[in-house]
Amino acid sequence: MRTNIDFSPFYRSSIGFDRIFDLLEKSAPPQVDNWPPYDIAKLGEDTYRIIVAVAGFVEGELTITHKPNLLMIEGSKTENNEIAYLHHGLALRPFTRRFELADHVSVTSAKLENGLLTIDLKKEIPEEMKPRRISINTIPDKGTASKQIASDAAA
Repeated sequence: MRTNIDFSPFYRSSIGFDRIFDLLEKSAPPQVDNWPPYDIAKLGEDTYRIIVAVAGFVEGELTITHKPNLLMIEGSKTENNEIAYLHHGLALRPFTRRFELADHVSVTSAKLENGLLTIDLKKEIPEEMKPRRISINTIPDKGTASKQIASDAAA
């Protein structure tokens, strides 16, 4: 999906956001498959939780991968050919769910309980990246305020 939005005015007043504008320009169409359903909750200032409904999957059939700025959840169910279903309504098909993460967001824990996969995230900005006050050093120049031009000659 290509957008016709021109981001060039934003480039003039921002520094270091090239990656964000590139993501917006190259963004893929939204995922059509809404399975498995999920929730994203903000628990605090810097803590988040993703809850994915993975009923029917066990821990060994799920894979969580955290790459820089990307969280991938994959599920793959092994098929049992010995069972002859009269009705097969459970959606136990393989899936991949991707979440774009902001910089400095890391996974703190993951648990599977009652068919819900819960992943806790925390945004931890490194100390050197946090805002800091910059002091302005003024060097007093000796006698500059009282200097006057001694002659009327043009310089």
